[in-house]
Amino acid sequence: MNPDRQYLTLRRPDDWHLHLRDGAMLETVLPFTVERFCRAMVMPNLEVPVTSPDLAEDYRRRIIAAVPGGAQFTPLMTCYLTDDTRPEVMVEAYRNGIFAAAKLYPANVTTGAQAGVTDMACIAKLLEAMEEADMPLLVHGEVADPDVDPFDREAVFIDRVLAPLRRSHPGLRVVFEHVTTEDAVAFVAESNGRTAATITPHHLVINRGAMFAGGFRPHFYCLPVAKRERHRKALRQAATSGEGSFFLGTDSAPHPDRAKFSASGCAGIFNAPVALEVYAQVFEEEGALDRLEDFASVFGPRFYGIKANQDTVTLERAPWQVPAQVAAADGDVLTPFMAGGTVNWR
Repeated sequence: MNPDRQYLTLRRPDDWHLHLRDGAMLETVLPFTVERFCRAMVMPNLEVPVTSPDLAEDYRRRIIAAVPGGAQFTPLMTCYLTDDTRPEVMVEAYRNGIFAAAKLYPANVTTGAQAGVTDMACIAKLLEAMEEADMPLLVHGEVADPDVDPFDREAVFIDRVLAPLRRSHPGLRVVFEHVTTEDAVAFVAESNGRTAATITPHHLVINRGAMFAGGFRPHFYCLPVAKRERHRKALRQAATSGEGSFFLGTDSAPHPDRAKFSASGCAGIFNAPVALEVYAQVFEEEGALDRLEDFASVFGPRFYGIKANQDTVTLERAPWQVPAQVAAADGDVLTPFMAGGTVNWR
């Protein structure tokens, strides 16, 4: 940080949880990520889920083709787990560098999760193979049980799924994605170092009341949903704590406005245009700017066993207004997080 505290230079960060979609949407949203991040863990829940090495390679090629000319960006591909995923195929693809991790979506828990895992017993042998190969498991940490209140689904997931998983597979590397509760923070903090968590920028800024301020606000609707204020405070404390089990994952999840404003509005917050800037603002508010680089650029690579980036990105303390909309390549429009608002870093 410069003595006048107007500039902050960091090792270039990575985004350890990102939705890029496909087609025109991919072309629209990818440049925002490339401008800020060097690598990204790309989620596999497309309309045709990325369930095989061939589908992953095809998707990687489409992403690389959409990277703006001259930019350096590495997409890290994930395998969408189903009841029928073959352990030997997935692990071989991991060892060959095709997959960086596998993603567990409980069936029907979120956007594109219809083909997800219906019962953990179905992937028991797969989890054994992953543990032996040291292949990371990324989990969407909610149950899909309609009898469980949406605001309780993360805590119930810990009790029903994650805690038993940790007991059965203590050596498995697990990333608890986009945590939203003090329950999740406590679980990760008390784990054995083989469990980490990503924290989004929006869950650091909004609580569940934001969805209902002046009417229903669909652009603040995501899964997992934002929780009570005490949970937001717990997330901010975890993110800025300097604890290496918590690191950056935006969960930027773009949808066109027509899908957000539909009768069954899509869950997801498009934060890529402001993600790094919002993290900086939160860390400054918490008096922890000196810990931002570790959270954004060091702890993630360390958990995944890869080198941190050597190039840098510089942030300037200079307020700017977030655009109200982003035009998509196919004529759609998207509303970014903090649309029309002011962010203090750029």
